[in-house]
Amino acid sequence: MKIMVIGSGGREHALCWKLARSEKVESIICVPGNGGTEETLKCLNLDIQSPSEIVSAAADGQIDLVMVGPEAPLVAGLADELRAAGIPTVGPGKAGAVLEGSKAAAKEFMVRHGIRTAGYRRFDRKDRLEAEEYLRKADYPLVIKADGLAAGKGVAICGTVREALSTLEKLFVEDVLKESGRTIVVEQFLDGKEVSVLVLCDGNRALPLISAMDHKRVGEGDTGPNTGGMGAVAPNPYFTGQLSADFEASIMKPTLEGLKRDGIDFRGIIFFGLILHEGKNYLLEYNVRFGDPETQAVLPLLADDLAELLQEVAEGRLRERELRYHGGAACSVVLASGGYPGPYETGKVITFPALMTSSDGKGEGAIFIAGARRTGGILRTSGGRVMAVTGIGEDIHEARSKAYETADKIAFDGKYYRRDIGIR
Repeated sequence: MKIMVIGSGGREHALCWKLARSEKVESIICVPGNGGTEETLKCLNLDIQSPSEIVSAAADGQIDLVMVGPEAPLVAGLADELRAAGIPTVGPGKAGAVLEGSKAAAKEFMVRHGIRTAGYRRFDRKDRLEAEEYLRKADYPLVIKADGLAAGKGVAICGTVREALSTLEKLFVEDVLKESGRTIVVEQFLDGKEVSVLVLCDGNRALPLISAMDHKRVGEGDTGPNTGGMGAVAPNPYFTGQLSADFEASIMKPTLEGLKRDGIDFRGIIFFGLILHEGKNYLLEYNVRFGDPETQAVLPLLADDLAELLQEVAEGRLRERELRYHGGAACSVVLASGGYPGPYETGKVITFPALMTSSDGKGEGAIFIAGARRTGGILRTSGGRVMAVTGIGEDIHEARSKAYETADKIAFDGKYYRRDIGIR
């Protein structure tokens, strides 16, 4: 099988790393890839960008399966174009990708199909005065979400009226997120533990992977602004069997049924961002692709053949089964450039003991490159989140220990990482 993976982040490196372990996979093309995928077994980077070039390259290269990693090309309709060219693809078309592309549309979908979620109000930029009045009278804390894609930075938890009005000013007046912030969702704040569940979906059947816990805020103790994710652990220790059953019955199945009723043929990954509140799951958000950095924690634990699973998803024939795992737990720690998620410098030389800490993928740890490029044989930083170091252990404590042991040995100027991933 020849596979094409679209994307250039740590999630795509993890996908290529896992797919390369499949006996079914002959070769992988990563578009455009990064300094980690460049060194991955069976993998070749292809530096093209436009959808038409991607479709042509997939057709000319006789690609058997395309895995679209990031959300932006899905929202733009890349999966529709690939399927129109007869290329099996993992990733929803435009109609399904709107669940991530618009927070307001996602909330409307949840309410329409009876999916348990927090109460909310929607405001467009023309409604700024009405939004200000609402915020002055609202109960706090509350959550303000930019409607469009914002790379994990479009959510603000506001504890006071002042914070809320300041967030509104940045979105509606200062226009800090451009189109993405011209509509907002003001949502009831729900206190509880967050859970991430990645679900394979072929349009008719849904198959959840092991749960994970993301750490979104940049600072230790969950302080500071939200980021794209500073680390993750799997499985989520708070997601009990009872809560898992509640999730499947009250959130996952109604989502699948809602997609069918809305006439959306969803063949891809649904990321359910949940919060455990008063003993029940509430749905905070949908993503329509593998999460980052959850993927870097979940995939090393998966014992089943990922290529086989993704092929079934793309072809609409996902078999019902109990997914197999290597056991234990995973902890993935993100190493970031100093200053992230604000301004940061790039081009810093990276040194570390080895690019990959595992050669067989059988439940062992690895280093997954995200924002780094290789020039002249030297790996240099090129992004805010530079890499994720994943440790595997019998429990989260051991997995944390292994991840941090490796993270401490990696060096680049300005390296920053949280020391408390997995502690909570």
